[in-house]
Amino acid sequence: MNRLIYIIFFALMPGMIYAQQAKYVFYFIGDGMGINQVNGTEMYLAEREGNIGVKPLLFTTFPAAGFATTFSVTNSVTDSSAAGTALSTGEKTYNGAVGMNLDKNIVETIAEKAKKRGRKVGIATSVSIDHATPAAFYAHQLDRGMYYEIALDLPKANFDFYAGGGFLRPTMTVDKKDAPNIFPIIEKAGYTIAKGLDEYKVKAANANKIVLIQQEGANSSCLPYAIDRKEGDLTLSEITKGAIDFLTKENNKGFFLMVEGGKIDWACHSNDLATVFEEIKDLDDAVRVAYEFYKKHPKETLIVVTADHETGGLGLGVAKYELQMKLITNQKQSQDLLSKAITDLRKERSNKVSWEEIKRLLAKKMGFWEKIPLSWEQEKMLRNEYENSFVNNKIIFEESLYARTEPLAAVAKKVMNQIAMIGWTTAGHTAGYIPVFSIGAGSQLFMGKMDNTDIPKRIIRAAKYE
Repeated sequence: MNRLIYIIFFALMPGMIYAQQAKYVFYFIGDGMGINQVNGTEMYLAEREGNIGVKPLLFTTFPAAGFATTFSVTNSVTDSSAAGTALSTGEKTYNGAVGMNLDKNIVETIAEKAKKRGRKVGIATSVSIDHATPAAFYAHQLDRGMYYEIALDLPKANFDFYAGGGFLRPTMTVDKKDAPNIFPIIEKAGYTIAKGLDEYKVKAANANKIVLIQQEGANSSCLPYAIDRKEGDLTLSEITKGAIDFLTKENNKGFFLMVEGGKIDWACHSNDLATVFEEIKDLDDAVRVAYEFYKKHPKETLIVVTADHETGGLGLGVAKYELQMKLITNQKQSQDLLSKAITDLRKERSNKVSWEEIKRLLAKKMGFWEKIPLSWEQEKMLRNEYENSFVNNKIIFEESLYARTEPLAAVAKKVMNQIAMIGWTTAGHTAGYIPVFSIGAGSQLFMGKMDNTDIPKRIIRAAKYE
């Protein structure tokens, strides 16, 4: 009996020896997605259906689960580029580094290892392709702000599939000098550029390598938030499906695909709770696409879902022993679009906007008064800011890393957080644990406590990239 227990225990150890190779690897990264963001999303989904408890996301049902530390070499609180580099190379580095170690030397990434071993490789994100996390898998630059230089590394990596919003600085170097447009450079390297899903469907069949970005005229920095999505908008699930189709085309050697839910982080920086939860649900929908592939190839597929760091210091509960997640389902748009709606109204009325007009707008966008009762103190917060910015013309926008928000929209967000009874400690990153979930070939490696540098090392082991 003791021998049997010992054998079972040994079989679950992270260093176990196993025969099955992960031929197909999915590496999902929810940027800014801490443990409380995941737990909060599941409670939000449950309360949306009238239940107290959790409605599990698909990825939280995976049989292997753990959590990881995220500190960088230079600070206990990492930035996305150092965290992305840790997740791509298995090495810690300084905040700001992309695919470089502390000594500013190039470090080979897991994606580059996969490519060397004959796998097709895809890098996908809901933000720009030259952003910190996706860049950490194909680029090697001293600083994450070197967007043009990062984009130049894309064709050098020679990966098969890239997708995201677009490129932030396609014609300007880090020192703000004009430079040759990145798109002809990428095309000269043998890539087909597809703008939008319709164009992708036409071009993908005859392309050897492809870059999928948003359609002409759309925001190149990111896909729309899931809560703001309109018909025809490019989605992370569509990108994931497109990547699978492209990477399996005339290929029997397997693939490595990294998919980032990058706007979870953006919404956390804005402390925009409903938008955060909808972004995590959106990432889960993309994982579901991969899971459908896994069900067809269960012995050869590995799916790992994790994060690069926690953003916002989300606390589920303040003061009272209560949460009111159901009430925030009345929020219909992100804080970004609420801010735009207020700005548009301000311009349309030459700043002569009545309190009643503001109440109608907030009722429509946030559910205030009509579906969510406000306390006297909460209404006073909103009314005071209305008086300040519309009557007294003292308009001070709230600044976060990825948003510039109308002051009244910022107060509306704070009121919604009060109503939900949640708190945020910061508009930045924290050193909180990140979750790790896994299923498939080698998934037993991803159980228990680990460091973020352990995650790519264990994928390499499972996929036999060494």
